[in-house]
Amino acid sequence: MVQHPDKPDDKRKAEILSELRGARREKEKGYRAKALRMFPHVCARCGREFSGRRLRELTVHHRDHNFRNNPPDGSNWELLCLYCHDHEHEKDKMAGYGGISTSQPDTQGPALSNPFDALDGLVGDDG
Repeated sequence: MVQHPDKPDDKRKAEILSELRGARREKEKGYRAKALRMFPHVCARCGREFSGRRLRELTVHHRDHNFRNNPPDGSNWELLCLYCHDHEHEKDKMAGYGGISTSQPDTQGPALSNPFDALDGLVGDDG
């Protein structure tokens, strides 16, 4: 039987399988695997639950944004879905744009007037 040039032979298949198993063992030692063992499989922001194949959509967010800070108790981690994780990092990138700053408290009040200010004058007391 002629072997297809792109298809690995049995020896190469065994090597690939061994490499994959080794990579999986290494990954299981990482912080994501630890966080998944420690915390319920629920997004800490939106509350969606994840299981089975969808579990890959749950990510580990480092609260201090330092992926090297991985305390054994998991105190710097929270599980976020892909969407909430993207939003978390995007809001930090956007800080300061449009006059909005997430690091400064809002001391100036709202930028626009309240559209309901004159509502009492428009609605009678007949009710």
